[in-house]
Amino acid sequence: MARATVRARIEKLLAHGEIQGFTVLTRDDVAQSPVRGLMMLKIEGAGAERIRHRLMGFAQVTAVHSTNGNWDMIAEIGTGTLEAFDQVLFEIRQLDGVSSSETNLLLSTRKPAGTRQAASAG
Repeated sequence: MARATVRARIEKLLAHGEIQGFTVLTRDDVAQSPVRGLMMLKIEGAGAERIRHRLMGFAQVTAVHSTNGNWDMIAEIGTGTLEAFDQVLFEIRQLDGVSSSETNLLLSTRKPAGTRQAASAG
């Protein structure tokens, strides 16, 4: 297709309001798992280590954190679609020992320039 043809078509779409704007995505903007979230979990009894092990068996779970406060652990989850995200949440809620959960979607992530992840101890 000729460049002039493409340009004319784009100008026509802009004029009719079909195209509202343009954006640029860099390689770093395109996440392998575009739907990401944090699932806070309350564990009943002494099953935390067993639950942590089970969570690490999910391909969609990218990290598991122990924490204090109202929640016993936090699972970082990443999937390709909202439907897949919903499915993994359902499966995790069904684990024996998970008494309650709360999930927050991560809408955007910005990291300060020049920062690195701290090395974990142990």
